[in-house]
Amino acid sequence: MISKELLKGSLRSIVLKLLSENKKMYGYEITQKVEELTQGQIKLTFGALYPILHKLETDGAVITESEIFNNRVRIYYKLTKTGRSIAKEKVKELQEFIEMITTLMKPGYSLGMVKVISQ
Repeated sequence: MISKELLKGSLRSIVLKLLSENKKMYGYEITQKVEELTQGQIKLTFGALYPILHKLETDGAVITESEIFNNRVRIYYKLTKTGRSIAKEKVKELQEFIEMITTLMKPGYSLGMVKVISQ
């Protein structure tokens, strides 16, 4: 299973990616989709998911829609136009990061060969 520390910085991008590929999703559906796609390697908790969804909503990246399903209110999350743009940017950023980490983890690759840019 993937550690929480490694996953934490990627959750927003993962959620944005899923929402960009689906018209709308509800929280439990997102957690199940992540678990399914990762073959159980990533188990997304509601405690990790909902703060991200609420922050995305506050930022104007997602809107919510309520529907009654089996006599219960189900909240769906859907990307806004701004959210679609943010999703593209964040997914690209994560892909570039993964490529860099992959390069750094190659056998024989020395960190001394990398010019680190500090801010």
